[in-house]
Amino acid sequence: MTSASIDPESGLPIRLLHDRILVKPDVSEGERRSAAGIVIPATASMGHRLAWAEAVAIGPLVRAVQLGDRVLFDPDERSEVELHGREYVLLRERDVHAVAAPRVEPDATGLYL
Repeated sequence: MTSASIDPESGLPIRLLHDRILVKPDVSEGERRSAAGIVIPATASMGHRLAWAEAVAIGPLVRAVQLGDRVLFDPDERSEVELHGREYVLLRERDVHAVAAPRVEPDATGLYL
């Protein structure tokens, strides 16, 4: 399924083109907790940090991502879009660094895109 109706009651269905992926980012870029439970404020200086999101729509040329997959991407290289009052990020498949899904085999190397 390559098209997605994000909210059929408030707008038209959306069909992504080519290798585009529409994702819903996980958590806002506010404060977060470490594995030990320490609160890290949003203003804390850290190295370059990638972000996780859920794929909610994919274009017809996308090969390695399916709807519902979690994808890892660089938040600095994203295009944000608001659809029906919700914030989404539009990516190209080549901008996805990793895919997390039950179908992914632990020893698989993945595809070179």
